[in-house]
Amino acid sequence: MSMGKTFYLEITASDRRFYNGECEMMIFPAVDGQQGILPNHESMVTAVKAGELRFKVDGEWKEAAVGDGFVEIMPEFVVLLADTVEWPEEIDIRRANEAKERAQERLRQKESQREYYHSKAALSRAMARLKVTGKHL
Repeated sequence: MSMGKTFYLEITASDRRFYNGECEMMIFPAVDGQQGILPNHESMVTAVKAGELRFKVDGEWKEAAVGDGFVEIMPEFVVLLADTVEWPEEIDIRRANEAKERAQERLRQKESQREYYHSKAALSRAMARLKVTGKHL
């Protein structure tokens, strides 16, 4: 790769350094839609909206989900800071775990409902017995 074809890209989430390295192009979600960055871009600082982040490394596009943040753009480097940045497979794993937790919670609620009906039935039986025995006192 010859000089001028790439810029240095640093992507940092609140909990980790997400990506550091050379980059040919970046497309990020800005307030007014998708914005593309190429090497030698004019200097600016702008807001990043939650959405899809794409950046090209060695001719290959990488995709990530990005939260709200901001990006500092300089001719030779770009620094993107966001509250969250995740690869698609990380999101799938998180979604799967959340779905599992929801299912377990539903099972717990069903269980406690069943216990409630069992208790209610036991209480009804006890009340009936008391009523019956009360009549014979």
